[in-house]
Amino acid sequence: MDINFARLAERRMLAALAEGKLSHLPGEGKPLPEHPEEAYIDPLEAVGFRIMHEAGFIPQELELGRQLEEAKAAWVASYDPDERARLMGRIAELEMRRNMARETRLHFMHHD
Repeated sequence: MDINFARLAERRMLAALAEGKLSHLPGEGKPLPEHPEEAYIDPLEAVGFRIMHEAGFIPQELELGRQLEEAKAAWVASYDPDERARLMGRIAELEMRRNMARETRLHFMHHD
């Protein structure tokens, strides 16, 4: 994280705390979720993901995310310029496919 951004964020949090803007928020005094990523998932999506997981199904979006992380790790580990170029193409393709899967899911879930 950029050091200037971290300092700015810290100053803003301290100012909000001093102004009382961080008091009486939902969840105040309760422990943080065991898995922080759960805090950012819509509860209905979480139920859907759990049902799919229990049925042994991995959503395309998540599988593409796993493949993307593997490709990024391979790119970091590679020193061959040709291999790195091939991996960059693979990374771009996987990011595009994952974003398309995410947009499709969101459109399907929120389509009236």
